[in-house]
Amino acid sequence: MELRQLRYFVAIVDHGSLSRAAKVLHIVQPALTQQLQQLEEELGATLLHRSAQGMQATDAGKVFYEHALAILKQVSDAKSAVAQSTDKPSGTVALGIPQSASGALAFPLLTAVRAAYPDIVFQLTEELTGNLTEQLRSGRLNLAILFDDGQLSNFATTALVEEEMMFITRAGSQFACKRKSISLEKALQVPLILPSIQHGVRPRIEQVVRQQGLRIENVIDITSIAILKSALMADMGATILPVSPLVAEIERGEMIATAISDVQLSRTVSLCASKNIPLTNAAMAVEKLVLELTRDLCQSKKWLGTKSLMADVSVRAK
Repeated sequence: MELRQLRYFVAIVDHGSLSRAAKVLHIVQPALTQQLQQLEEELGATLLHRSAQGMQATDAGKVFYEHALAILKQVSDAKSAVAQSTDKPSGTVALGIPQSASGALAFPLLTAVRAAYPDIVFQLTEELTGNLTEQLRSGRLNLAILFDDGQLSNFATTALVEEEMMFITRAGSQFACKRKSISLEKALQVPLILPSIQHGVRPRIEQVVRQQGLRIENVIDITSIAILKSALMADMGATILPVSPLVAEIERGEMIATAISDVQLSRTVSLCASKNIPLTNAAMAVEKLVLELTRDLCQSKKWLGTKSLMADVSVRAK
């Protein structure tokens, strides 16, 4: 198996056509077809099939595609690590961020990286937490912002902030709390619009609810933050979330966040990297910038509802 075969396969999947992939790769289509056939013979599996929509990956092809992307990313990183200097880092850095933390970190981080390191090609990916974990493990991501649910021991992590969760409704909602705080038991009595159990804050909420001897009886599972916002604005229920993904609506007065008074309901946000794949100089530069930016956002109160957990931004936990 050759690296060029991986590049060819990825190009076919990305472009959905042998002819378009051949044009992008600057090779003739018969040669591309031959390389694909050799790859499938070596793997003993059919990777692609033709459909009305063009060339599409089979189930085996989808699995191989993820591995091919990870391998090509690591090869690119290895080349960058050899070529780049420490005082002027360059190359590609891929960082993943969950939907529910994107509002607080994504744009400030994108701006900071472009200003501090113009030679770094910064790829910022917004994904569900579970997807980010898999991409970081495989090497498709250099860094990821993840929530510490006790399952991060396979990664090198630095705890960034402790983020408080609050009871949030639409302004004027039938479910709104008329007091300055609400008990967890009272919050659970209204229909709750929450991320699905596999992602984000939901496992932490479920854990605290169980510890209090309570149950979530009436829940609407919505994975998308955008759809969750729409459901809140339609007054289908309330949510329990950190304020960061809804801060714009709260600041405009469209939503109201109420403290939960009787339990400590929060999540730990961490910066994670692989323990097995070395960071390039560019990735280490972005890592340090994330730590510095997070500390500044907490100190300036621009990341609402958070408490910094960083004693020394120059050291990454191993």
